Amino acid sequence: MGVGKDEFRAALGRFASGVTVVTTHDNKENRPLGITVSAFCSVSLEPPLVLISIDKGAYIHDYLKDFGAFGVNILTEEQEKLSNLFASRENDKFKDISYTVGQLGVPLLENVLVNMECKTVHAYEGGDHTIFIGEVITSSVSDEKPLLYFYGGYGKLMR
Repeated sequence: MGVGKDEFRAALGRFASGVTVVTTHDNKENRPLGITVSAFCSVSLEPPLVLISIDKGAYIHDYLKDFGAFGVNILTEEQEKLSNLFASRENDKFKDISYTVGQLGVPLLENVLVNMECKTVHAYEGGDHTIFIGEVITSSVSDEKPLLYFYGGYGKLMR
């Protein structure tokens, strides 16, 4: 019979993950775009590839397909508000946010744990999502602790 949507969501909610903000650019209106994403992982070291999984109904989905590049911004444990902002329906999410524009033209958030600028090399259908594979072109890291997401809430790494 298979697992139902609610049961599947409950099972996946028990998987702790880091929190990212995926960013790209809207060429038509010349504006930065971003969305909070937990469906992110590494794919390959040679070449350096990562993947993001984006709901086809997400406002940013078609822009990611069209622009051909995206940023992955891994948040620090102090950036819960930033995660909530980019998860919201706020129209201008970058209004009071510090960011730079990377080599590929994507916005990269400042003061995060990790920035990666990625050139989209593949996009695959994945049910109600599209799986974007990006080649990492640039990256930068800090020594902060990550923001974690688990069971519908935020957490901090203890060490």
